[in-house]
Amino acid sequence: MEPGTRGDPESPLRWTCKSTRTLAAEVTAQGHAVSHVVVAHLLRALGYSLQANRKTQEGTSHPDRNAQFTYLNAAMTAQLQRGHPAISVDTKKKELVGRFKNAGRTWRPTGAPEPVKVHDFLDPALGKAIPYGVYDLARNAGWVSVGVDHDTATFAVTTIRRWWRAMGRRRYPHATSLLILADSGGSNGARVRLWKWELQRFATQTGLTITVGHLPPGTSKWNKIEHRLFAFISQNWRGQPLLTHATIVQLIAATRTKAGLTVRCVLDTHTYPKAVKVTAAQMASIHLTPHAFHGDWNYTIHPTPTRT
Repeated sequence: MEPGTRGDPESPLRWTCKSTRTLAAEVTAQGHAVSHVVVAHLLRALGYSLQANRKTQEGTSHPDRNAQFTYLNAAMTAQLQRGHPAISVDTKKKELVGRFKNAGRTWRPTGAPEPVKVHDFLDPALGKAIPYGVYDLARNAGWVSVGVDHDTATFAVTTIRRWWRAMGRRRYPHATSLLILADSGGSNGARVRLWKWELQRFATQTGLTITVGHLPPGTSKWNKIEHRLFAFISQNWRGQPLLTHATIVQLIAATRTKAGLTVRCVLDTHTYPKAVKVTAAQMASIHLTPHAFHGDWNYTIHPTPTRT
């Protein structure tokens, strides 16, 4: 078993990438007739077991990781106590549109599974779906825009703007500020200049003072939208081929939980070009104030003052 053995040799738990039938054949070839069932029993006695991969490694942990989470929690608590909106935003996993396999199982007549394609190759006629979500932390309500082009900062802020116009300003008519919790990477990353430029435009259009707090690097799965919204969307459409964009919108909008989660979903057919450059002059015009603690992760963008 040596070439196929995995795990720490000092640990009592090890595994092999060889199947029991392969091991039985090798042992039999050496003159010891044995079945694969006996091999399985022997492996367990030696401390081996069948194991799948486990996602536990998040990469290098930043020294200020816990301090940043404490800072974000305090900011969120203060924002909600003032009665102003606090949202968690992110892009859900991109999905192929068409008769492709979707993870999970669903109840169907016995012996009649949903037929899907063998290979997951993009269908140019149907394209892909890019769900970008906004989760209202106080209201337990979600908004999802399903894009069809590219996941860019412009698409991200456009989704936040649509949420504000359709839901946010009605639920928070007296709000003068907005707190956004986002990952450190992706279209809403801490270093994305277009993200900050688009937020400046949004702040000026709405008059909202926008504070952004980014989760520390390598902690995207701790973003609240992941387990309060996206996880339930995945459960709701498990085992269902995402045949069309309309199907995706309907399945997302139908997501509900016993805790009262509601979701609105719309299709965004606009184009969002990649690699849009933000000039130094544009960056200089952003009314951005970095916070004293990790100004690269925490900052406030003020509306552009009106000229008199």
